Amino acid sequence: MPGEQGDLLAGERAGLRGADLARDALRAAREATARRADERAEEARPKLRVVSGKGRRRRWSGSGPDDRDPQPFGRVVSRVSMDRGWSSRLTDATVLGRWPQLVGPDVADHCIPVSLRDGELTLQAESTAWATQLRTLQRQLLTRLSAAVGPDVVRRIRVVGPSGPSWRHGPRHVRGRGPRDTYG
Repeated sequence: MPGEQGDLLAGERAGLRGADLARDALRAAREATARRADERAEEARPKLRVVSGKGRRRRWSGSGPDDRDPQPFGRVVSRVSMDRGWSSRLTDATVLGRWPQLVGPDVADHCIPVSLRDGELTLQAESTAWATQLRTLQRQLLTRLSAAVGPDVVRRIRVVGPSGPSWRHGPRHVRGRGPRDTYG
């Protein structure tokens, strides 16, 4: 090696001869080997990196959890919905989609949720008797819903009774008596 030859020449210039020169060459070779071993160990040592969100450092890339690992679908969907601001709409859809589980089968059999806008849930009852019953159960329903989906998702419940049959078919309508004038 060039560094070792330089050390030998320096030893000869210093006036070392025989055994002293051999000891000096051996010392220089050991130091060079130790330096190379340290360099190789430094290259082989994995770099420290911060795993995002956890704030702890990992010293190896092994079988531990990592951001590059496959994630459960629900976690990915919730992260995307939070990033894009869809969480309020998804919560509204949760109330409408899971209605029987949220309020129980007895209530769900006799009313359907029509809409949820600005914290007001509109329910359509199957009969006027059930509309009255739902108005009396309103406070309990609000308590159940706030426990299941969050406190400010549903703030008011508006109950409407059953609607009569509609004679309208299509988007256009002409005012007047309608089909009743043909019955008589």
